[in-house]
Amino acid sequence: MSKVKNRWLIALSGVGIHISIGSVYAWSNFTTPLSEKFKWTASEVQLTFSLAILILGLSAAFLGHFVEKHGPRKAGILAAVFFGVGVAGSGLAVQLGSLPLLYVFYGALGGIGLGVGYIAPVSTLVKWFPDRRGLATGLAIMGFGFAAAISSPIMDSLIKSVGIANTFYILGISYFIVMLASSLYLEKPKEGWVPEGYQEKVDSGKATVAQDLSQLTANEAIKTKRFYYLWLMLFINVTCGIAILSAAKPLAQESIGMTTAEAAALVGILGLFNGFGRIGWASVSDYIGRTNTYTTFFVLQIVLFFFLPNVTTTIIFEIMLAIVYTCYGGGFASIPAYIGDLFGTKQLGAIHGYILTAWAAAGLAGPLFAAWVKDTTGSYAESLTFFAALFIVALIVSFLARLDIRRLKREKGTDEQLRVEHF
Repeated sequence: MSKVKNRWLIALSGVGIHISIGSVYAWSNFTTPLSEKFKWTASEVQLTFSLAILILGLSAAFLGHFVEKHGPRKAGILAAVFFGVGVAGSGLAVQLGSLPLLYVFYGALGGIGLGVGYIAPVSTLVKWFPDRRGLATGLAIMGFGFAAAISSPIMDSLIKSVGIANTFYILGISYFIVMLASSLYLEKPKEGWVPEGYQEKVDSGKATVAQDLSQLTANEAIKTKRFYYLWLMLFINVTCGIAILSAAKPLAQESIGMTTAEAAALVGILGLFNGFGRIGWASVSDYIGRTNTYTTFFVLQIVLFFFLPNVTTTIIFEIMLAIVYTCYGGGFASIPAYIGDLFGTKQLGAIHGYILTAWAAAGLAGPLFAAWVKDTTGSYAESLTFFAALFIVALIVSFLARLDIRRLKREKGTDEQLRVEHF
């Protein structure tokens, strides 16, 4: 008999990949140094990040089938090659002083590595943790959320000591090694595998076997209404959340009069809530259900976004922003388990890739809209009321999803056996 791998080490491997690719959120460390060195505008440098996020979503969609066909190990290795070459190649772009080459390496090649690397471990973890899907996916995606906090000081120190180009070389090689080592341990569980002791709990009535609403291929999933409900819910949650992330510093200065240094420190601390929200909300979703979790996100943020522009007390402002950050991260971490509940695990990676196009679209829409409102009205606060209204739309969509799930469960006639949602 072949030895079964340790599922917690599988989860750790997923964290290793996500901590590497999540460093994309620390891109701002390069903005000022590159602008000063080459006289590129902040917008030109920032476009590198935007391209990477856009390509992330597109490559996740197009290469999701590759993950399903060839497995997480090969997909992880592919991600390691693309992301490693993308980051290291950015060092060459800097040495040549070429902005287009930077777009090609970091934005395009790095973006492909981001997309494949993001979905490869997540779809695998759902299969290794049939008893706690939310916790498992939350663990890996938590790594993506915390990556900026870990890599940001390292990037800053390297840029000051060895220069921008060498920083890219060092990071590219380091990420490649970590991602390659992590990928080599990734593996799908055997068909029908369950954790040790789980079957005994099921037999004794202490646990129930998770039964998914359906088992669909990716091409079948995109023909259902519930796929687009999930897409819209993620799109709105990310659009509004990433707009806050992109404007948190000036918003803190405008609303409660923080200094630049105080606002920068606040943004750094809030980043931790992004990470903790991923593991926290994903774990909660195992108990209250995925739709209830998303409904909670939207109800909370309708209130928070509506009242944020009028808050003048520092501590209340900070608490409200911290909750928004947890909801933003929690939305990412809960979606893979949600996909598994509604569409099964047959082609979860491919379906997850399609859903992540919502992230690519939101990554452009949110910050651009917030910046447009700032330019038009002179304040970021005005955009928050619009985002509150968007969350009302998202709340309505979550109720439509709930109704669709109930209808499908009635058609199957197994309401009492399904664990998809708790009503």
